[in-house]
Amino acid sequence: MARSSSGIVAGLTAAAIAAIGFLAYQASANVPDTLGGPARPGTTATASPSASPGKDEAAAVETAIPAGSGSGARVVYDLDARRVWLVGEDETASRTFEVMPSAVDPAPGTYTVTSRTGEVTGSDGVPVEHVVRFTSVDGVSVGFSAAVDGTLKSPDPSLKTGGIRQKRADGNAMWTFATIGTKVVVVP
Repeated sequence: MARSSSGIVAGLTAAAIAAIGFLAYQASANVPDTLGGPARPGTTATASPSASPGKDEAAAVETAIPAGSGSGARVVYDLDARRVWLVGEDETASRTFEVMPSAVDPAPGTYTVTSRTGEVTGSDGVPVEHVVRFTSVDGVSVGFSAAVDGTLKSPDPSLKTGGIRQKRADGNAMWTFATIGTKVVVVP
């Protein structure tokens, strides 16, 4: 009986190793080209999961920290590009990602994070998380947030909303980076 049970164990072990090998192959086949590779020339930002891999010159320009966005640790929000950079003291971006602008845009300038809320319902009725506010425009609070359902819908133009929406993973990164008093630079 010892021989038959050791044969079963050996068969199960072989099947497990084959399954692990197959899953490892699948995982490696789906890894973005930029993960773990060298940074693209001409950019100081590292690609985020929401950045578009596979673009060369255009991607480098798109992800380069905007000139005139100040210095030191800061969040940079480019209104025209609909993009955010989380920039450290060393002047490199730890993350850059696209956002969906709110119906109410802040004026270009320098602000600081004034308040944060873990979870709330946005002024458009959408449940959001990781709300990081930095200014108000005509009584409307403006800040970054992520829809709990993960969507990046265009804001209803009939509503005065100030929620600059980001993907949930980007919202997590913003929440960790942008504490009260963190500088936020808005560029045109």
